Amino acid sequence: MKRIIAIAGLLCALQVNAQSVDEAIRYSWFIQQGTARNVATGGVMASLGGDITAAHVNPAGIGLFKTGEFVLTPGMGFNGNKFNYRGNDTSVRKSGFGMGASGIILGGGSKYQGSKWTSTAISFSVNQLANYNNRIQFQGLNNVSSFTEQYLEELTRDRADTNAALFNYVFGSSLAFRTFLVDTLRGPSGNFIGYQSLVPLSTGVKQYYDATTTGGYNELALAMAGNMDDKLYLGGTLTVPIINYSRDLNYSEYDATNNTNNDFAFFQFREKLTSRGAGIGAKLGMIYKPQESFRIGVAFHTPQLLGFRDEIRAWLTANTENYAGLRTESSDRLRDNAPGRREYNVITPLRAIVSASYVFREVNDTRMQKGFISADVEYVQYNATRYNAIDQSNNQLNNYYDLLNQTIKDYYKGNINARMGGELKFNTFMVRAGAAYYGSPYRSADLKADRFLVSGGLGYRNKGMFIDLSYAHLFNNAVQMPYALNDKPNTFAVQKGSIGNLVMTLGFKF
Repeated sequence: MKRIIAIAGLLCALQVNAQSVDEAIRYSWFIQQGTARNVATGGVMASLGGDITAAHVNPAGIGLFKTGEFVLTPGMGFNGNKFNYRGNDTSVRKSGFGMGASGIILGGGSKYQGSKWTSTAISFSVNQLANYNNRIQFQGLNNVSSFTEQYLEELTRDRADTNAALFNYVFGSSLAFRTFLVDTLRGPSGNFIGYQSLVPLSTGVKQYYDATTTGGYNELALAMAGNMDDKLYLGGTLTVPIINYSRDLNYSEYDATNNTNNDFAFFQFREKLTSRGAGIGAKLGMIYKPQESFRIGVAFHTPQLLGFRDEIRAWLTANTENYAGLRTESSDRLRDNAPGRREYNVITPLRAIVSASYVFREVNDTRMQKGFISADVEYVQYNATRYNAIDQSNNQLNNYYDLLNQTIKDYYKGNINARMGGELKFNTFMVRAGAAYYGSPYRSADLKADRFLVSGGLGYRNKGMFIDLSYAHLFNNAVQMPYALNDKPNTFAVQKGSIGNLVMTLGFKF
């Protein structure tokens, strides 16, 4: 555990404005989203089909459509996070709107006489795979480590002279050095021997971490599927992922004593990050009916290739009392008001899903069906996320991404997600329920992180119109590190939160 976090801390110190290892699961560890029907049944969709969500899970399920359908799915998320940091509890809530699977499906019989294909279908849809609207907030007393020590590690590792400390690290270490939060350390003869932090760890500091994140991971999907004798369904989806992510981080440390002569009162650090990306990927799937009431589904999601452009700004204010007083510095001033920019590519992990469903009273006329029970098992190779530089001629940057990718392999692992759900139909009304478990992506057992979801909902279908309403409640266990250090044990906040998701789907058949 300590070795893995130490490597992660070293990576964080390589470049202040570079990626951290924790960003790798932003694009892979998320809960299955879709229409209200899909959400209510725990996200099972790999062998069911007959829902526009199938285009984003197992596109073979689009092949069950023989008519057209238009679907719209708005939603609302309710985050309730609880953090324990060094024995201190904090609770925070944040809500935001989202959009589940929405779009249009065009289905019909085969145009070719004598063809084995009974029908074909095509769909165009959008679905939000992950919602980043959240707030992470915790505080506590720390006499072991300080946020400023990552600056000391960076300057010491690079053997930075004072000129480098002033100009080369404009999003972190240079701000600390210019405000005298970090200063030179002199020997008995006045010679330079290194750097020191003015934070008085011996008496402790009060630490405050507050990060607000917004945005989402959305996916455009063009799916095609065919139905062979109402027994075998094959489909494929071309996906275009579009990602918008913003984080506004406010971090501060305050002197835990009333001593006005210890050369430290407080410092406040703020960082604003925006990340925008788009890419391409594919999903392939099959559904087979060995018996009329039994369905088996298999789906494979290729890694998605994403291109990103990030912008970052940072500000730091420090009060070192009699040492240098109150001073403020920013990356904007050091860069003529221009943000720092980085461009890079990310390859996301592959996914493989196997599924089985039993449909009660399975007949061609779906209005006569009485319900179903279904289960999905999904494997995600979380440690397969890969970063690479767009500028391949930059050997230093290439070496950095090689090191980052190796750390991702060491830090994460592949794991299993399991979902189960069902529906009972009473003429035009449906009742649904489901549950899901998402295993930890971390290799270390010390980082306890998993997610458990329970869900339910109601549906109404009549005369070509349907409306579904569902609610899903996610119990979330995770960890949040305010900073990562290489030379001492890292501290982190234990997160035990919940996310409520209220979703409604309105649809029309034509």
